[in-house]
Amino acid sequence: QVQLVESGGGLVQAGGSLRLSCAASGRPSILYPMAWFRQAPGKEHEFLAAISWSGGRTYYADSVKGRFTISRDNAKNTVYLQMNSLKPEDTAIYYCAAGQREGGQRRSEYDYWGQGTQVTVSS
Repeated sequence: QVQLVESGGGLVQAGGSLRLSCAASGRPSILYPMAWFRQAPGKEHEFLAAISWSGGRTYYADSVKGRFTISRDNAKNTVYLQMNSLKPEDTAIYYCAAGQREGGQRRSEYDYWGQGTQVTVSS
């Protein structure tokens, strides 16, 4: 069983920054390609960023490119999402996911999901 737990969400002013963390239960899970998605109320899950198992390759949605950065530290079994220049429209529940193939932008390409962490950006 692979378990992922997100943390680092909270309330932030527009223009501010947050860093989300996704902790895996063990080394096997952290070696999967990983990704971040988000879901706002009444909206579909939105792909944000993905990273290879080694961390050497990254992928971004146009909506967050230049503002968000995905990284991973396999020694710590943790994937990060650094979010800068946050906007009210970034308000959502943020999820990390582990998949079988790197760079996937669809929910169906990922097998394991965290419980999500709330990010709220105020005006």
